Amino acid sequence: MRENTCIKFITRTTALALFLLASLAFAQSLDDAKASGQIGEKNDGYIGLVQPDAPQALVDLVAEVNRQRRERYQQIARDNNISVNEVAQLAYARAVEATRSGHLVEDANGRWVRKP
Repeated sequence: MRENTCIKFITRTTALALFLLASLAFAQSLDDAKASGQIGEKNDGYIGLVQPDAPQALVDLVAEVNRQRRERYQQIARDNNISVNEVAQLAYARAVEATRSGHLVEDANGRWVRKP
């Protein structure tokens, strides 16, 4: 039974990774903001503003992407009987893998660092 749960979880996390990539593709401005260092992948599985004085349009974009991620994390957590935090942590690991070199990610200490 546990093995079936693991397989189901792996399948769902793959779908999550694809969802994350698709959510990034919905707005070119998100990629532009990442490339310019205005936003990055936070260590909690969401994206965050690197500069607190970002334009309102960027603040709104980050809020929308995070809303979509939260909804998807909740669905995966329900489907797999695990916590949303566990899903978010797995999503962070996948997001870091998918992050382009030079873009920002938040390290375990909460510092923004450029991915090599």
